[in-house]
Amino acid sequence: MKNPMYDAVSLLLEKCFLLANFKLLSIGCSAEEGEKKKYATCYDSSYFKPGDLLEVPRTLFIHFGIYLGDNMVAHLMPDILPAFTSDHRQIQKVVTNKRLILGVIAKTARIRVDTVEDFAYGGCILVNHMDVHFKNNVLSSEEVVYRAKKLVGTSEYSLLWNNCEHFVTHCRYGSGVSFQTDKFCETVKMIIRDQRSILASVLLGLASIFYLGLAPSTTLPTIIIPFTLWMVG
Repeated sequence: MKNPMYDAVSLLLEKCFLLANFKLLSIGCSAEEGEKKKYATCYDSSYFKPGDLLEVPRTLFIHFGIYLGDNMVAHLMPDILPAFTSDHRQIQKVVTNKRLILGVIAKTARIRVDTVEDFAYGGCILVNHMDVHFKNNVLSSEEVVYRAKKLVGTSEYSLLWNNCEHFVTHCRYGSGVSFQTDKFCETVKMIIRDQRSILASVLLGLASIFYLGLAPSTTLPTIIIPFTLWMVG
């Protein structure tokens, strides 16, 4: 039985997407001739070995999983549905964009096991591409699979501090890290340190005062945000 609260939240989110003309762009699957061995474009599970770290490029991020064998992959997915129901049959269905985004907002996720096809979701798969960063720190395939299976189930989620990349690096290399998070944080630092950010925040603040009027809700951010950027920079 569907949860009415979940349906209401999903409907509201869908309407917001329509108003904002929200549309995800698909990423084409391509590879150089010399690197074709690293890709499995037809999802032939015989190509993978238990313990392999699989990557699938998405529109805005890269999704990661651990191959367990028998065409199954363990991966951490943001998902709001476990917060509304314990029905395993519903939860195990492929996570839709609405469920995923609501899971990110609510910071709820599930380390789940899916087929290679469901994990890839139409994208191309890159195998063990992160090994180059860890070299001699790759754990045995048995240990990787054991770690992944042990963690299967509901999990707390953080876009920056506990995402799918943290999960797979913990399983395969013994240390949960995320290069995507590091890159994002460096980008934020560059924006903050750029003096033009202070000028832009001042101009936006003055524009809000001009259009909305002089009030604490417009004046305080106009003062506090540029001052904070200046101090941090």
